[in-house]
Amino acid sequence: MESPSSALQPRDGRAGWVVVFAAMIGLAMGLSPLPFYTVGMFAPELQSAFGWTFASLMGAITVQSLVVMATGPMAGFAVDRFGPRPVALVSLVLFGLTFMSLSLSNGNLWIYYAQWMLMSVVGAGTLTATWTYTVNGWFEKHRGLAIGVASTGTGITGFLVKPFAAWLIGDFGWRTAFVVIGALPIVVGVPVVALLFRERGERAAINSTAPAIVEGGATLREALHDRRFWVMTFAFLLIAFALTAPTPNLENILKTRHFALAEIGAITAGFGLSVIAGRVIGGWLLDRFWAPGCALVILAMPALGSFMLAQPQVDTSHAVLSVIALGLGAGFEFDLLAYLIARYFGRRNYGTIYGCFYTVIAFGGGLGPVVYGWAFDTMGRYDVALMAGVGCLVAGGISLLAMGRYPIWREEPAA
Repeated sequence: MESPSSALQPRDGRAGWVVVFAAMIGLAMGLSPLPFYTVGMFAPELQSAFGWTFASLMGAITVQSLVVMATGPMAGFAVDRFGPRPVALVSLVLFGLTFMSLSLSNGNLWIYYAQWMLMSVVGAGTLTATWTYTVNGWFEKHRGLAIGVASTGTGITGFLVKPFAAWLIGDFGWRTAFVVIGALPIVVGVPVVALLFRERGERAAINSTAPAIVEGGATLREALHDRRFWVMTFAFLLIAFALTAPTPNLENILKTRHFALAEIGAITAGFGLSVIAGRVIGGWLLDRFWAPGCALVILAMPALGSFMLAQPQVDTSHAVLSVIALGLGAGFEFDLLAYLIARYFGRRNYGTIYGCFYTVIAFGGGLGPVVYGWAFDTMGRYDVALMAGVGCLVAGGISLLAMGRYPIWREEPAA
């Protein structure tokens, strides 16, 4: 039975969807989407200004991935220790300021990398674990859908920020564009999070003498001794590799299939929207079916997409279907991760456990594009790499079937 404080805030209610909206905005303004979706817009300007190579400029993404592998678990620990809202607010401010500092670039590539490193450290509190920690607590019946809607924040940023950055750079220059985009987490993200982002039971705990509640769950030590932790580690290493690898290589994959540049642009245009659809549809399905079984079925779609792209002849309709299938899978990945962690390990140390898995995904996701690029450099084609991706998705999906039934985590008074 829930305590009186939690009874004032039932799960799956309107208050929870307000929190989902705040989480969506916070995630949209964070470290995951803003640098990733704008670096390509700034790269030509920085190359022109300083003579840096594109490889050097794209190296900033590699720097970010490596740093996040280390800071992800630390950010998750901070969420467990201090709560998600304080971590989010501090991280949004510091992330915005460090992003704005890129406007001061003076041609020293090492300083540029150092700025990205600092941005990845202070911005780690804006990653998915912070937002899904709280969203999980507000929902039971509609938990998957809520996570999916909150996670659309990254897709919304991807859809809107590129044209916005192009307008700023074209009309005001790249230095001003860095400042304006860096201000978004502070001007937009901080007020929304401060006003609307609340843990379930927080307001009741303030207005009531009843004890605050927390949802039970495994400690990190217990999780590390649970075979399901290692099943998920193996599965998500393969899944992250196979879902991330095609994305930055997609245009070149289509080029090897003899599509013209205009055709490639039209074919890939739907990728971002399919990512958003994958988050929402995947979350809705997770609420209705056993998550590992649901994962196997959904991951079959990007596996089929990779298989179609690996064929000797690919027509336009097959290419479009493949891109949509890959986008649906990419959108589903983080929904699935957040849902599985909450169901199998609870929320007691959710942030820390999520941070550990984020490291796995960062490693697999960082390795995938490099391997696909190496395959093209050595063979001049992607078919072998794409078929390896098919195998990874199938093996990862099948592996999750070993997770078994959901354990039951009960709420208990906070210490």
